[in-house]
Amino acid sequence: MTDQPATNGRPAAFFDLDKTIIARSSTLALTSTLIAEGMLRRRSVLRSVYAQASYQIGAAGKTQSERLRHLLGGIIAGWDAGRLARLASEQLAAKVGPQVFAEAAALIQSHRDAGRDVVIVSASSRELVEPIGAMLGADHCLATRMEVKDGRYTGGTDFFNYGPAKVEAMATLAHRQGYDLARSFAYSDSITDLPMLEAVGHPAVVNPSRALRKVAESRGWEVVHFAAPSSVRAENRRMAVTGLAAFAAPVILGAALIWAWRRFSSFHRRIEAI
Repeated sequence: MTDQPATNGRPAAFFDLDKTIIARSSTLALTSTLIAEGMLRRRSVLRSVYAQASYQIGAAGKTQSERLRHLLGGIIAGWDAGRLARLASEQLAAKVGPQVFAEAAALIQSHRDAGRDVVIVSASSRELVEPIGAMLGADHCLATRMEVKDGRYTGGTDFFNYGPAKVEAMATLAHRQGYDLARSFAYSDSITDLPMLEAVGHPAVVNPSRALRKVAESRGWEVVHFAAPSSVRAENRRMAVTGLAAFAAPVILGAALIWAWRRFSSFHRRIEAI
């Protein structure tokens, strides 16, 4: 039997993670560490940038989301799951902490002060999301669950928490925790999270793209603006003069993302040839 969301229950606050709570990709936060640990190579960084670019642009449909899932799965296939969990637990708080939007932290606290549970809902893997959630004081984290066999990632997923799948995870949690989604709040920056925003009674968009802003304005949803932490801008400048910047910059710089999307077809062929 499929879990159904509770009615006449208590409200909760659901937050997307990347570009909603933090000003950059949670997946890329460990890039330098993974390279130093020998777990990530140059061509894998390039593949990761392609996947993150598609995600951040927010134009991915079902076919593109499946391509994204398989691409990211191929990068981590064979990795030691315990090792990644240890690195994430040890280093993510320090790396992500300075990237948290001050307004997002204040909003999370205001929901907690009002007695509402805070739930992070992210397409990133649970190994990355859960340490960040603990740092932020989230009550629950809904994230992608990667398949593990004999202690290593197979490259497959047990659950890909993306698009409509986020609503499934929210409804299951609401049923178990007694949340009423019709009284709940949700925040996201991405058009791919439209189902998540539509699932609650109080949706709000954060630093939205043009497409998401258009939807929000047509439906009378709240539009909020968070300012990038100064440390993020400093980090972007630092990366611009490193070898990694050639691959990470398209994820960070919006203009480069737009260019990459327009060149999607030829770029995708080059990626697949690697």
